Amino acid sequence: MARVSQEHLDARRRQILDGASICFARNGFHATSMQDVLKEVDLSAGAVYRYFSGKEELIGAIVSEVLGSVRAAFEEAARQTPPPPPDELVTSVLGRTLAARESLVVDGRPAFPRLVVQVWTETLRNEELAAILREGYLSVRAAWGQIVEGYQKAGMMRADVAPDDVARTMIASVLGFIAQQSLFGPAPVEVLRDGLRALMSMRDDGSVTG
Repeated sequence: MARVSQEHLDARRRQILDGASICFARNGFHATSMQDVLKEVDLSAGAVYRYFSGKEELIGAIVSEVLGSVRAAFEEAARQTPPPPPDELVTSVLGRTLAARESLVVDGRPAFPRLVVQVWTETLRNEELAAILREGYLSVRAAWGQIVEGYQKAGMMRADVAPDDVARTMIASVLGFIAQQSLFGPAPVEVLRDGLRALMSMRDDGSVTG
């Protein structure tokens, strides 16, 4: 029997994850069955179960993949001296995250923002998924904290602000932007960039820098 290449295995895994993402974004986790996923990806049960044992593992894999790629991007930025400014960094990371999943569409709209909201909802019922999400967010917060420390060392940001406070605020802005896309429709990441840039231009006395 011919050996299956790693490229083929990776492509099949990608096919299953993307199909499951569309199903979950469309109907939610509880209303989606494994039969729905099999139909979406047009594969046999044996082909899918070779990679994932069921819905729970699929959900965990999707969440871990997204948070892992985001964490890696911010950790890379933290190693730069100084790190890219917040408006540019957020735009770059969020833009790449959305672009990597732009082919996933539900009812003519991007599936990823809807999927994110579905994940949040599911964490209220699923402690294992909640643990994965908490771990992922903690790692992203830690990376953002390192970025803020880089800003402070470079004199780009006040030194009397706790790095974790800034980290949580930046994560909140991104999550809020994604939630808005789920509720109100797609918007280019430049909207978030320009909004952050405008806020960054304000001084404590209310005047505008530059």
